[in-house]
Amino acid sequence: MSHRAPVGAPSARSAARAAPPLLFRPLTPSRWPDLVRLFGPRGASGGCWCMYWRRKRSEYVRGKGAGNRAAFRKVVRAGELPGLLAYDGLRPVAWCAVAPRAAYPGLANSRILAPVDERQVWSISCFYVQRDYRRAGVTVPLLRAAVDHVKQRGGCVVEGYPIDPGPSPFPSAFAWTGLASAFRKAGFKEVARRSATRPIMRIRIA
Repeated sequence: MSHRAPVGAPSARSAARAAPPLLFRPLTPSRWPDLVRLFGPRGASGGCWCMYWRRKRSEYVRGKGAGNRAAFRKVVRAGELPGLLAYDGLRPVAWCAVAPRAAYPGLANSRILAPVDERQVWSISCFYVQRDYRRAGVTVPLLRAAVDHVKQRGGCVVEGYPIDPGPSPFPSAFAWTGLASAFRKAGFKEVARRSATRPIMRIRIA
């Protein structure tokens, strides 16, 4: 399965050169080297390796770096398809984690992000975008590809937990759960807000 979507040219490119369409593909064992290439030696963010919501907090902290990498690789090897990689040609440039909410026990322990209702939802839990592609319009098509991915796997509701900073500037590097503005552009609607800056947003799949 793959998805293509055009995006604006990233900052590192010449303004005269149009960026090619991005290709979105699920993370499979064969694509693990591409994730490693994208995340780099720090595992995307201080040794996270996209395990922040998947592990008990004590396990996550102890596992920063090699431990979290090994834990996430085990998830991938099991065939779970825990998210999507975005490619510019052959280069992996962005990541979106998406899985059934039950795969993220850390969400259940969050007062702000506790379940809204009893619906079986899929959760978009985090993003990582390569530095040159930030603020280049990658997130919205990545969100749409994630919704399509969930649809093809039989899901009916997709949920996200973005930051909504309002008019205040917010560094894109810290918006690892996404920005509410991008979710709105992708068709998500706010369904709960237990914190001024952390809405829960959903989209229903027809």
